[in-house]
Amino acid sequence: MTKILILAGGYSNEREISLITAKSVIYELKKNKKYKLLLIEPDGSFVKKLRKFKPNLVLNLLHGRYGEDGYIQSILESEKVRYSHSGVLSSSLAIDKEISKKIFTENNILTPPHIKFSFKNNSNIKNTIKKIDRNFKFPVVLKPINEGSSVGVYICTKKNFNRNLMKLKKFRDILIEKYIPGREIQAAILGKKKLGIIELKPRRKFYDYKAKYSTSAKTEHIIPVNLSYRNYNKVNSIAMKAHKLLKCRGVSRSDFRFYNNKFYLLEINTQPGMTSLSLVPEIAKYQNISFIKLIEEIMRDAGINK
Repeated sequence: MTKILILAGGYSNEREISLITAKSVIYELKKNKKYKLLLIEPDGSFVKKLRKFKPNLVLNLLHGRYGEDGYIQSILESEKVRYSHSGVLSSSLAIDKEISKKIFTENNILTPPHIKFSFKNNSNIKNTIKKIDRNFKFPVVLKPINEGSSVGVYICTKKNFNRNLMKLKKFRDILIEKYIPGREIQAAILGKKKLGIIELKPRRKFYDYKAKYSTSAKTEHIIPVNLSYRNYNKVNSIAMKAHKLLKCRGVSRSDFRFYNNKFYLLEINTQPGMTSLSLVPEIAKYQNISFIKLIEEIMRDAGINK
């Protein structure tokens, strides 16, 4: 029997989504009697429980900080256990939006121009506004540097910039990037394969936290996506290039804006959600990959049953 330890919950702003993901995954894995499952949270007794259970694999279903930023991965590395998704360095690079954007730019991947604002270093707001006007103009997108699931993301004009910026004070470091209008395209990579793409048409301003996880938001998911053969291959190839540049493992999902016939890579997610509303399972389903097969592919990529 294969012992799978499932890590979920945690301390990030995405705790609830992580637990919903775990519930969906456990439901599928329980259908196969060959798996022995244990769900735990990364609390003070986590390592003790890990050593006692002695899993063949840790299925890391944490989201956000401490779960997909290299922190929990470093603990799992020290315990010498196999685990799903990306490793320490890849996770820490991908979740840091400033560093990952620099890597993309240096490797000729188009990404919106940006500047960094730091509450910690008492950055001057007036000077920041002048810098925005000089470099790329309003509107802009504000986002914490190390969060996922569009937590704390605001689209701002100059008029509401100060008010929205102050809402993010608890995050200390903020990425301010040029707002790119256009179509929202997401591309998924699974191991060494281009899994496919999906387009989103949120009724809200953009695909924010509520649009991602609330059925009441009624975001339209479009698959297949109406793109030319050339552009379809192009966005898949950019996603694969980003996946390889950061040396990601398992599944990743890259978020794009398509504007003026150009793809702008916004960010890459190394542990995308696996809920009933999540995009990667939907893309996989369109490719005739069932949810259980998707989970098992992720586990195989982590080195189990190869």
